[in-house]
Amino acid sequence: MVADSVLRQPHVLREYAFLADGERGALVGPRGDISWLCVPGWDSDAIFHALVGGPGVYAVTPVDRYVWGGHYDEGGLIWNSRWVTSSAVIECREALAFPGDPHRAVLLRRIRALQGDAEVDVELAPSARFGSASLTDIRRTGEIWEARSAGIRLRWSGAARAVVCEEGAPPVWRLRLRVPAGQHHDLVLEMSDRELPDEPADAEKCWTATEFTWQREMPALAGGAAPRDTAHAYAVMRGMTGRTGGMVAAATTSLPERAEQGGNYDYRYVWIRDQCIAGQAVAAAGPHPLLDDAVRFTAERLLADGPKLTPAYTMTGGQVPPMSDVAPQGYPGGGSALVGNRVRDQFQLDVFGESLLLFAAAARHDRLTEDHRRAVGIAVEAIAAQHDRPDAGIWELDDEHWTHSKLACAAGLRAVAATKASGADIASCTALADRLVAEAATVGLHPTGRWQRSPRHPEVDAALLLPLVRGALAIEDPRNRATFDAVRRELSTDYYVYRYRRDARPLEESEGAFLLCGFAMAMAADELGLPVTAARYFERNRAACGTPGLFAEEFDVNQRQLRGNLPQAFVHALLFEASNRAARPGRWADPGFESPAGKEQS
Repeated sequence: MVADSVLRQPHVLREYAFLADGERGALVGPRGDISWLCVPGWDSDAIFHALVGGPGVYAVTPVDRYVWGGHYDEGGLIWNSRWVTSSAVIECREALAFPGDPHRAVLLRRIRALQGDAEVDVELAPSARFGSASLTDIRRTGEIWEARSAGIRLRWSGAARAVVCEEGAPPVWRLRLRVPAGQHHDLVLEMSDRELPDEPADAEKCWTATEFTWQREMPALAGGAAPRDTAHAYAVMRGMTGRTGGMVAAATTSLPERAEQGGNYDYRYVWIRDQCIAGQAVAAAGPHPLLDDAVRFTAERLLADGPKLTPAYTMTGGQVPPMSDVAPQGYPGGGSALVGNRVRDQFQLDVFGESLLLFAAAARHDRLTEDHRRAVGIAVEAIAAQHDRPDAGIWELDDEHWTHSKLACAAGLRAVAATKASGADIASCTALADRLVAEAATVGLHPTGRWQRSPRHPEVDAALLLPLVRGALAIEDPRNRATFDAVRRELSTDYYVYRYRRDARPLEESEGAFLLCGFAMAMAADELGLPVTAARYFERNRAACGTPGLFAEEFDVNQRQLRGNLPQAFVHALLFEASNRAARPGRWADPGFESPAGKEQS
């Protein structure tokens, strides 16, 4: 058996694969160790939490020494861990049964002996409440194991010969499993905060339903500049989107952005900005279901909360809880794990602008209802009433008059004014947008002609690329090019982009490169007619992932490591959008594109 201490050691983030069913998500490491899963929902307490130092893990690991790899089935989040040993080739096909039930998670694992006989060690150690809850009522009825951990009911099929070891905490099921060459063996784990159905989940039926649902949920995509990665980005976003239409910002909490530097946050909630960014990204490819989901969730929150719209909500539209520590020691370098987020108490002006940009994108595809148009009016009124109010901005810092916030709102106002189907008043929206740009120019324009972060911060900010892409100003406005050039000169390293300069230290010492900004830079370069530069930024940032093709919020350029929570939805969203924008006729990824000689000055 693999030693307990080994199974509970975390991996570098680039080695984790991601399973999701819309209601929750799991991370799977190269030892076949599921070390993160919250039940029943995204922001519930974790039942598997070895990722952040807890005792809970569910592992399927070859007995023999091995080398690891893996791949996703095309069009979905069905992952295949693959191990090559000295005598066998073994795969473990795994997924969360899809579509997900808000109260019941079904974790599917199919061990396949592709070449030679497969021999694996299986260990199941669930422990609710981040490891503080014991496992009780352990019993086996025929071929089925059942137990409880706090309010979570568990049922495990396919492991009748497992042995329960109760010496440690939590109790552990252990099983050595042999699968003859060419055959497979199914393990099915059900977890619920309600009574489980009378009949155990049938593995074959669950696999069939999961495969069918992923095929149904994945739209026909034109391809983009990177067809496989573009489709995978959509699958990741779909897996992170629940039946309410909300998309969580990330699946995890407390994965540090810099070792021992703080910045450990809980992202298992729906950020309105991120949701809008994702919806706009999807709209670049067509009126796909994730666009409708984003519009529905955002409109419902605006209709309910109006100008008091908060930056983030739970998946069900509730208030994000306050921050508190939980028992595990946390991911290495990050300190104790946290739940909750201080964003619940912040005002962020730009979310109203992003909402308008989302609604405008949906209107161009004729996807707005009358309720959605009422939400447009509410967002416009909120900007008119609150644009003079300092806010926490896109990076959630101290309240100031952030230039990005004003320009994001101007971009949103112009977008709905340009789309009759939005129902917005064209004259008033255009006038308000002009006023916001004029105000930004008064206090947020640097003497060199580029935008600066705020009246008190003359530095450039990579977030200012987003209003450029979204149309706050005409693309030929010289302030756009001046801002782009400043970001390239002052915030870029090897075609990776940092958010802003925190202090006099080299960029890479203060934080990781921000992948959202890298893809925004690619789109900005494309809009400015710099196709070679756009391709370089796109390809460089597209490579900042691991074997499973997942992106965290940041990338450590020096160490080539992912930093922050995983996977980060808005990074996948902008990869998706940048890829699709690049493939439009006359753009750099269009097969028929020919760059005019001398057009680009790099």
